[in-house]
Amino acid sequence: MVATPSAFTWKTNPREPLQEAILARELGIPPLVAAVLVSRQITDLEEADRFLNPSLDHFHDPRLLPDYDQAVACILGARDRGERIFVHGDYDVDGVTSTAIFTRFLKKLGFDVVPHVPHREKEGYGIHPIAVQAAKDCGAKLFLTCDCGGSAHEQINQARALGMAVVVTDHHHMCGKLPNAQAVVNPHRPDSRYPFKDLCGAGVVFKLCEGLCREMDVSVDNFRRAFLDLAVLGTVADVVPLIGENRIIAKFGLQRLDETKKAGLRSLLEVSNEGKEACKVTTRMISFQIGPRLNAAGRVNDAALSLDLLLDDDPASASLLAHEIDAFNRDRRAEQDRIVQEAIALVEEKGLDKENVIVISGADWHPGVVGIVANKIVDRFRRPTFVLVENKELCEARGSARSIPGFHLAELLADHGDHILKGGGHAMAAGMTIRLDKIDEVSRLFNAYAASILTEEHFLRICPIDCEINTEEADLQAAAVLQKMEPFGTGNPEPALLMRDVEFFSFKPTKNPEVRQVTFKKTDGQLVEGVGFYLGQRFLDCEAGCRGDLVFNLVVNEYQGTRKPKWCVVDFTLN
Repeated sequence: MVATPSAFTWKTNPREPLQEAILARELGIPPLVAAVLVSRQITDLEEADRFLNPSLDHFHDPRLLPDYDQAVACILGARDRGERIFVHGDYDVDGVTSTAIFTRFLKKLGFDVVPHVPHREKEGYGIHPIAVQAAKDCGAKLFLTCDCGGSAHEQINQARALGMAVVVTDHHHMCGKLPNAQAVVNPHRPDSRYPFKDLCGAGVVFKLCEGLCREMDVSVDNFRRAFLDLAVLGTVADVVPLIGENRIIAKFGLQRLDETKKAGLRSLLEVSNEGKEACKVTTRMISFQIGPRLNAAGRVNDAALSLDLLLDDDPASASLLAHEIDAFNRDRRAEQDRIVQEAIALVEEKGLDKENVIVISGADWHPGVVGIVANKIVDRFRRPTFVLVENKELCEARGSARSIPGFHLAELLADHGDHILKGGGHAMAAGMTIRLDKIDEVSRLFNAYAASILTEEHFLRICPIDCEINTEEADLQAAAVLQKMEPFGTGNPEPALLMRDVEFFSFKPTKNPEVRQVTFKKTDGQLVEGVGFYLGQRFLDCEAGCRGDLVFNLVVNEYQGTRKPKWCVVDFTLN
């Protein structure tokens, strides 16, 4: 049998027996779980205990948010004076859920609120001057943003000139001076003393509203029960790290989402299940089923439809909206697949896969899906990627970027502000607008910048491994305690374990040729069930009794009342 190499570069953290022993003894956890915690640099006993046993009591005090007092004064002042508040969000899941939290919460407490999320093609990213004018025309006295506004200097000056107060709530990285608003609530502010920087837009709104509850003597527990379902959608869909407060929002938000009474969310969950039996909501479901549907309306039509769904309390109309959004999602997938194929062909034709940064553009590409396309290109070629849509009438190109670890997109755009009409975002995702005749020049500049930062190692397909273990450590007890590390996602991936010289005892095909049932034999002779997803073709080279090194996730398999450990294969090599 020919040795089978891995398609990835395995990167394993060394074991730290002393630290593992302390955690295992003091917390009463299996050695394997202690090893995973140590590999993730969670070695402090209190921190480790909080990680394994998160609580809503672990939330930070909202009063530590930057400009908290000023924001609260503006919002409560508007209510006391009977003034209208114009809530301006964004067209992605984070922006729509942020807007829904503000709107539902403030209306419930008697505020006069008019919500708005921008139309991607008519207004574009951020705050458009026509939205500011719309706020003035509807009689608003307070312009309240969520998930946007941190860099909208001109628009905020416009709102102030029209007689409106402005409160910005945002979470994007901030460069340069603050906008001229009464309050800028953003934990990423350089002067922020808020203990956790990585909240998404919905998370910032959630925490500010929690603070408003305290100021107005409203039950915080009731608020959390009512709004964690929306907060978790924004948190998971915006791909912020699921650590710290985000982990708390995700863990308890998933529970609330399962039980939600909101008609719009219930209808959304039903269409996302695609006719299958309802099951517990997971971060994966939000990432690949629920979130894409909420995004689809804004990508190919109007994000206002998704906002309407999240605000709808009537089951009949909510069901109609959910099915309409589901249809938009099918359209989005078809358009996305077309552009991905064209983009891949363009990259290969021009040899851009050898560049440090890929910059591509097309005239007939839909602007609503280029972010997804950029992500697909990064997955395939392992390069930071910008996908732009050319607009010859406006003489500009607008698009989205996705990155790889070690290359910070927001810093890149900030350092090249002279060549960019508009841009901003996060380390791994960003948006930008440039002049049409500057695409080649910007591409050269970005590649030169990347050459000074990136090495060949950055372009490798890394399979990060928490630790190397023996077969005895991967038992049912360890699998059960590892479940306490859920929910998994960005910043808290499912633990990947390495085991050397494992015997592949038997193989069994499934209905899906990409999925293969596998049985492994432990050193003590016991058999353990396993499964390989998306590895069907590689398993064709395996024979019963072969041996190799195995990277896997350890999970609990429950079937007909029986609980057993199961090894879910991530990657393997044959000896």
